[in-house]
Amino acid sequence: MSGVDVITFGCRLNTYESEVIKAQAGQAGLDNALVFNTCAVTSEAVRQARQAIRRARRENPESRIIVTGCAAQTEGANFAEMPEVDLVIGNEEKLKSSSYRALPDFGIAASEKLRVNDIMSVTDTAPQMVRAIDGHVRGFIQVQNGCDHRCTFCIIPSGRGNSRSVPMGAVVEQARMLAESGYREIVLTGVDATSYGADLPGTPSLGQLAKAILKHVPEISRLRLSSIDSVEADEHLWDLIADEPRFMPHLHLSLQHGDNLILKRMKRRHAREDAIAFVQRARGLRPEMSFGADIIAGFPTETEEMFANSVRLAEECDIAKLHVFPFSPREGTPAARMPQLDRGLVKQRAARLRAAGARLHAAHLSGMAGSVQRILVENTGLAHTENFTLVDGLGLPPRTFADVRIAGHNGKHLLAVPLTHAAA
Repeated sequence: MSGVDVITFGCRLNTYESEVIKAQAGQAGLDNALVFNTCAVTSEAVRQARQAIRRARRENPESRIIVTGCAAQTEGANFAEMPEVDLVIGNEEKLKSSSYRALPDFGIAASEKLRVNDIMSVTDTAPQMVRAIDGHVRGFIQVQNGCDHRCTFCIIPSGRGNSRSVPMGAVVEQARMLAESGYREIVLTGVDATSYGADLPGTPSLGQLAKAILKHVPEISRLRLSSIDSVEADEHLWDLIADEPRFMPHLHLSLQHGDNLILKRMKRRHAREDAIAFVQRARGLRPEMSFGADIIAGFPTETEEMFANSVRLAEECDIAKLHVFPFSPREGTPAARMPQLDRGLVKQRAARLRAAGARLHAAHLSGMAGSVQRILVENTGLAHTENFTLVDGLGLPPRTFADVRIAGHNGKHLLAVPLTHAAA
């Protein structure tokens, strides 16, 4: 192979940063290299990265293999000990061209491969400008990094550091660059996006940032947020939900559980009643609003009744897309030291929660039958409605907007018939 190939695991923030890695590694003159931008949110994500690295070495014996991302930050020594790996760099280092110059020789000691700094010492997030997001018709923009909260199950602060925000002007300029490159849908992303601005002069909020982007970049047709913490929603965000048609009617909520005692043991800042109230208020302002949510099954000390509360919460909030995580103890977190459930029980409860999510998803699809929706066609040939429901793209080219009528669904996505279409 030639050039630099970046293999991305995990979140949309990683997807965005992978574009920065390509640019910085290319600027450094790196060639014939594979960069693994890893995720540490679960032990399974780490296992998949290690498996992919071993496979890549077998298939590319002459290429340099560099490992970075959250798993490299939190478990760098483990990756450095892998004979397949040539270099391990941290989350801060991966965004600098200097990190990709003067690579170590093949076959050196693990200690010489490891170049990971103290992420907690990083106090700001420099703007990283990209003009394209490879393979995506939506443009992602990093607005924030790190997290000041310490949920008992979460290793991510150790991989990302404390919360720090990108200045508002730089975010608006990045949105303008993506719009100039032809992107009409933008997604704002961060580790804890709703904490945006607390460290900036004047403490602007995420809602204020979104308003500024829509005001100053009128070419953008759709603006979305990645996962949010609903207790941090500000009144500017509520204004957008109520009055801004370019702000899309879909939010992905970091719920994590449906039982109040487990939420306290997770050190979350909301109760189940807060989540229900948020969903009700949002739908009262925007009836077509749909929700995705993250929920963990099998958290330590979870009883059958506590688990049932998670299922009931998903049902009461009518979650259209449920992301289920079987609890995964992460070394160094308080939850890893709590009394653990049997792994078989954890997997069983995760399967039951996914089944409930599938029923809710099918009901959501059925509820959209007969409606008229505006879609944006993806590279896959499928498309997304404004409320982020997958629909048949009708053979239209990627980046095409079209108005369609929903004829039904196949259990996985909506089926549609065309009304009109126009290129983005």
